[in-house]
Amino acid sequence: MAAKRVTARLASAALAALVGGGLGAIALTPAGAGATVRTAPVAVKVTTVVTKAAASSCATGKYQKQVEGYLKTIGGYGTVTVDGKQSSADCAAIIKFQKRFGISPAKGLAGPTTYDVAKRLASTKTSACKAKKKGVTFCVDLTHQTTWVMKNNKVYVKPTITRTGMKGYRTPAGTFTINKRTKKEWSDPYEVWLPYWQRFIGGRGFHQTTTYIHDKWRGSHGCVNLLEQDAKKYYSIGKIGSVVKVFGRRPGT
Repeated sequence: MAAKRVTARLASAALAALVGGGLGAIALTPAGAGATVRTAPVAVKVTTVVTKAAASSCATGKYQKQVEGYLKTIGGYGTVTVDGKQSSADCAAIIKFQKRFGISPAKGLAGPTTYDVAKRLASTKTSACKAKKKGVTFCVDLTHQTTWVMKNNKVYVKPTITRTGMKGYRTPAGTFTINKRTKKEWSDPYEVWLPYWQRFIGGRGFHQTTTYIHDKWRGSHGCVNLLEQDAKKYYSIGKIGSVVKVFGRRPGT
């Protein structure tokens, strides 16, 4: 490091600054006009601190502002700011939402699947089920492809997503009761296991899906498909005789 000259009246300040800055040993000439401060040559390690911008934690998706609005309406996923600008808080909320509803990849991008699921849930009106005033009612909204549970006419399990019968296998609307329950049912016609099976009409019932539930082109053969955690929850609540109310109509069926 080249010698650095300072006036005598600044010698003390220079000494403190150099020592405090970790630049190593120094030698001072006697105080006086034109006094010289010399520092021993040292290797200086420069550390660059990079501050990540809040918005850089997740990419900003096409439906950023819409998803922010829906998550604010739904609630329970953290603080979101409805401004269409990705932030650390928005990113964390969207990832939490995606993980809850099995949306892949769960990286905080407000893409079409996240938008579709959030919109359906935010648009669901639990009062439309017209549940019993006493006891448990399982509700299935075919129009929004959502489902939830009411108990004593109050929301007991918040709305979640479902996938019902595709075209030609439409899930019927009506009021039914659960008439069979098994943790693992074998489907003879489709040769597949149906985990957490709860039948409510004919060969149709609630069960865990065995495929990616967000494939819009896909549908069930009339059953009410659920994510694993929802199928388990429903099975823990249901019993023979539990009421199931199905209403609306799945788009395209």
